[in-house]
Amino acid sequence: MDLFEYRDGVLHAEGVSLTEIAQAVGTPTYVYAQSAMRAEFAAFQEAFAGLDHLICYAMKANSNKAVLGSFAAMGGGADIVSGGELARALAAGVPAERIVYSGVGKLDWELEAALKAGILMFNVESAQELTVLDQIAGRLGLKAPVSLRVNPDVDAKTHPKITTGLAKNKFGLDMGLAFAQYLHAARLPNLVVKGVSCHIGSQLTEVAPFVDALERLADLVQRLRREGLRLEIIDLGGGIGIRYNQETPPTPREYAARLRPVLEGLGLKLVLEPGRRLVGEAGVLLTRVHYAKTTPAKHFVVVDAAMNDLIRPAFYDSFHAVRPVAQNAGNGQRLVADVVGGICETGDFLVRERDLPVLRRGDLLAIMSAGAYGFAMSSQYNSRPRAAEVLVCGQEWAVVRRRESIEDLSRGEELAPWMI
Repeated sequence: MDLFEYRDGVLHAEGVSLTEIAQAVGTPTYVYAQSAMRAEFAAFQEAFAGLDHLICYAMKANSNKAVLGSFAAMGGGADIVSGGELARALAAGVPAERIVYSGVGKLDWELEAALKAGILMFNVESAQELTVLDQIAGRLGLKAPVSLRVNPDVDAKTHPKITTGLAKNKFGLDMGLAFAQYLHAARLPNLVVKGVSCHIGSQLTEVAPFVDALERLADLVQRLRREGLRLEIIDLGGGIGIRYNQETPPTPREYAARLRPVLEGLGLKLVLEPGRRLVGEAGVLLTRVHYAKTTPAKHFVVVDAAMNDLIRPAFYDSFHAVRPVAQNAGNGQRLVADVVGGICETGDFLVRERDLPVLRRGDLLAIMSAGAYGFAMSSQYNSRPRAAEVLVCGQEWAVVRRRESIEDLSRGEELAPWMI
């Protein structure tokens, strides 16, 4: 079901008019459809039914507490990559025993906080991290549950900036060295070796790379078993893509069907870390047209959102569909234009060379599939306050993050003493 559809000529998020939200909250504003997020989470749960599994939402995609709380209420956990994300997850109601901690650069205080919280496990990404974690756990009188993130050297066939499973990437332990590192970890006194993990990339549209990675991990698990090392968990990360344009990513059911034969043979608890897939298509960036500008070279539509609000097009040259909130915008007239923001960068664009209705000052637009890596990657560049966030559920909606004020921009800043 399309949870962003036109009703009486106006684009709605579930049962709420986007015009109503824009009038009440202003623009730019991120709007999330909770039913879409819940439906996608339920699809993963159903696809892996019968297997012992835990869905740990990769919260880097969208770390709003209301989003986290939506998944926690359905039995979900969280995949975190910082101490800040740990604090957010706990504050949103995610139980510590459903949290896994990934990332190559975990700081000492972050490791200590996660140990004290009692998380499910650390996905360790280097030999030195094993040593540091063992030392910190020993100082605290605790045992650190660990899984080694193995880099399976699998080509995920995705954008080079979001592939993570190749040997040249910074993530994980080399597959050829992982076996020895497991034996080393098992000898460290303050670690408990719980599992094996990998993550090969983001926005994958084929299942084959996942199967390839799983089979390589399965071989490692069997080698470790022959050495007497019994693991409990296999963490396959996330990475299933969404539809931005013409992509045809697999469904959770198709994904599970290909993995299930290998997983059933291993008998381990499965951890998955979907992020973008759970929230990406559930969110839009609502923005208003401020100027229409025509030059001898091309047409521009200048809106109040910009690259500080949604950096993906500038950073990845990514595609986002654009839909006018008023279905009859332009009255049938169309032109090819760029939709751009007001930031002093040529790279500040949301779409380029797109066939659009003829848009006028005051028209509202919805930038589609913006629920993942939208607000999470936003900034205050050019001293622009960050957008508001709104959660919709059926006929109800609420502001789940207020719009930043001008005062927020300099909060925490002070003049140097000699300047006063």
